[in-house]
Amino acid sequence: MPNLKPNDIQILSIGSDTTVIRSRTWNRHKFEIEYALQRGTTANSYLIEADKIALLDPPGKTFTEIFISKLQELIDPKTIDYIILGHVNHNRSITLKALLEIAPQITFVCSSTGASILKELISDRELKIKTVETSDTLDLGKNHLLQFIPTPNPRWPDHLCTYDPSSYTLFTDKLFSAHLCHDYVLDEGWTTVDEDRRYFFDAVMAPNAEHVEKALDQIQPFQTKLYATGQGPLVFYSLVPLTESYRQWCQNQKAQEIKVALIYTSAYGNTATLASAIALGITKAGVRVESINCEFADPAQIEQAVSETDGFIMGSPTIGGHPPTPIQTALGVVLSTADRTKLAGVFGSYGWSGEAIDLLEGKFRDAGYKFGFDPIRVKFVANDITLKYCEEAGTDFAQTLKKAKKARKSQQKIDNSQAAAARAVQAAERIVGPLCVVTAKRGEVRGAMLADWISQATFSPPGFTVSIAKERAIESLMHIGDNFVLNILEEGKHQKLMKHFIKGFAPGEDRLIGLDTKEAENGCTIVNNSLAYLECRVENRMECGDYWLIYAIVENGDVLNAKGNTAVYHRKLALSY
Repeated sequence: MPNLKPNDIQILSIGSDTTVIRSRTWNRHKFEIEYALQRGTTANSYLIEADKIALLDPPGKTFTEIFISKLQELIDPKTIDYIILGHVNHNRSITLKALLEIAPQITFVCSSTGASILKELISDRELKIKTVETSDTLDLGKNHLLQFIPTPNPRWPDHLCTYDPSSYTLFTDKLFSAHLCHDYVLDEGWTTVDEDRRYFFDAVMAPNAEHVEKALDQIQPFQTKLYATGQGPLVFYSLVPLTESYRQWCQNQKAQEIKVALIYTSAYGNTATLASAIALGITKAGVRVESINCEFADPAQIEQAVSETDGFIMGSPTIGGHPPTPIQTALGVVLSTADRTKLAGVFGSYGWSGEAIDLLEGKFRDAGYKFGFDPIRVKFVANDITLKYCEEAGTDFAQTLKKAKKARKSQQKIDNSQAAAARAVQAAERIVGPLCVVTAKRGEVRGAMLADWISQATFSPPGFTVSIAKERAIESLMHIGDNFVLNILEEGKHQKLMKHFIKGFAPGEDRLIGLDTKEAENGCTIVNNSLAYLECRVENRMECGDYWLIYAIVENGDVLNAKGNTAVYHRKLALSY
């Protein structure tokens, strides 16, 4: 459970004339997929006090009051010359409006796209805005000649990095961030936050891999000693390995054989949140996503993406009973470009009605496309359960594409070398382990799966490993610190449970409905007709090909039938289940 501490502000000097103002909460305060690990978050803002004074990246509305109060203790807001914005959204605009009330002299510095968004969000007053492009500079004095690097992507089309040569600091906004709250300002012991950084990348960066890779190329020439991130710990000790990891993760995405075009626009960020959850489910299954925000993409880009992908998914808000104009334009491009054999998907959010989603669904059904999941309609803001449903729908979509690809490949003749390799792999069927049901829960979301790749790993503390496929729905509930129950099945009584879990489930369907269960002390589920159960906590996890290897520590447990024997599943073929 999260540590229920009040929000606070942490302040520290990080370089010449430069201070970080860290707005912290230990509690999850957003229903967005990138926050799903529920380890709190830290919104990092920066103050450069040279001859001119610049404030970088004020936090969102959760911290508006406490941030402005602390800022007024540090400096007279009327002396601030510039507010530099790595990105603009509705959440951040609340704080910007509050700052304008006490410091109307401020000039905003952002990308040209950011300026358009800012004017739309703060339309009730004249704004002083300085737009910057690649290689533009801003001289604050005292050697703080700031340089700007626009690094747009579909999720944040106005994304901007800022480099300060005086302190060799690159202000990266969303790049290299992580939603994590603790007392460390820098990334001391940085391997302990690897999982959080990777999860953030998978949740919001992976669908934009080409744009992220381009951003890495853009920042490479700058002599940088510190990444001043938008969220989480600042990157100092792990600057080089984290940069290399980002490149490798991008390459991994681009290397995937199967590709999905995720085309959407978002009025208030709600549809973008659904898009991120769907994209995470797709990438978990080893399928590449190309994310396209059609508000900022031209028809030629959409046409090329759709023609090169195996499936496409479109998402739209409903505004005035209709989809926005960019979605209508994109819809025409898709219908005229996409082969009717491509798999389709539709999703969207709405306030009072959902006509845009109905329109997309009707057009694709009339055109003869098959759907990879039922259209997703979400009223207002998604909650944890809805996001989990979207994630699983994305995984189902990807698995359908993979099965179709596998079926096509199976028609091809296997040559001698492939046959020899297959025989070697089949020898692995002799490796056996206990047949178990793994159950997990986080908040209102729970999951379960059948597992047999389980092995004892340690005596002290008592621990074991379990392998979980990346595309499994339960995988997102099995991160470091999460609890689960390992239900060890009894020989002779396991067939019914095997049949239950092998049948397959729809996105969001409760895997435990219909079973005889009770709640364990750690909040997860005990299957009553098991041989024994272990209440466990995830201590570590390691990425291994298409699986995560989970190392867990046993914290409690009991034997339910001392006279029974452990069920063991002998697979007939080690290439698949």
